[in-house]
Amino acid sequence: MKTKDYLGRIADALESIARALEAGGDGAGFALGEADAYHWQGDSGTLVPVPRVSRVPLGMLRGIDAVRDILLRNTEQFARGHGANNALLWGARGMGKSSLVKAIHADILAREGFQRLVLVEIAREELESLPALMRAIAGQPARFIVFCDDLSFDSGETSYKSLKTILDGGLEGRPDNVLFYATSNRRHLMPRDMIENERSTAINPGEAVEEKVSLSDRFGLWLGFHNTDQDTYLAMVSGYADHYGLAIAPEALRARAIEWAATRGARSGRVAIQLIRTLAGEEGLGVSE
Repeated sequence: MKTKDYLGRIADALESIARALEAGGDGAGFALGEADAYHWQGDSGTLVPVPRVSRVPLGMLRGIDAVRDILLRNTEQFARGHGANNALLWGARGMGKSSLVKAIHADILAREGFQRLVLVEIAREELESLPALMRAIAGQPARFIVFCDDLSFDSGETSYKSLKTILDGGLEGRPDNVLFYATSNRRHLMPRDMIENERSTAINPGEAVEEKVSLSDRFGLWLGFHNTDQDTYLAMVSGYADHYGLAIAPEALRARAIEWAATRGARSGRVAIQLIRTLAGEEGLGVSE
């Protein structure tokens, strides 16, 4: 193929992508498939169907009852077309933040009385393309939860500005059929040493960090996930063991669970399911998610 022809085909392809994105500006011309979950690819402006979402049943998530009920109620309101808030799930690692979002989505899909609810995952590195995603799904005959897992920002990053504009205050703003859910280990989405450094070096310390710290304020719900105690951890282990039908005596399970947590130096839902995978393997069983 001649170089001129090759470059011509590249130009044609780029024009096609541009027209597709422009047509999707108000949801018109953007073909949403039948899948319940998608992954957003910002470089091509496409939604990639996720045929099987890795998740656990809502009833298996233990030790987070209060935040579970709040997020479930918020999502139910949204799926009925009523008022609801963007949510930031922050706190200890392994306590089920992302699992809760996916489990609630599945729970609502299994029940009647709600509008179509689609889960769209966006990587933190793709946040600058968030406005394009919003334009693509606005006006679609569905309601969308745009989900970003492990959200945080380091010094010098500017992609948080795209998120801030969407969450509150931008000219276009967030479409009525979209909510944004994010998980993070940081309540203010930026490391404490970065906040303190900007305060100590700025002429006006308050204004220096206001733009970044205020990002978390634009989430209507702040749901905290904290390290669990031993009784709750053991309840998690027992619940997982019952769900997967493991044949192990309660006292033996308790002893293994305590030993496992000690070797890992933590108690959490993640540590509990890792133990269950080991026990299931010892019994010749598999553990699916």
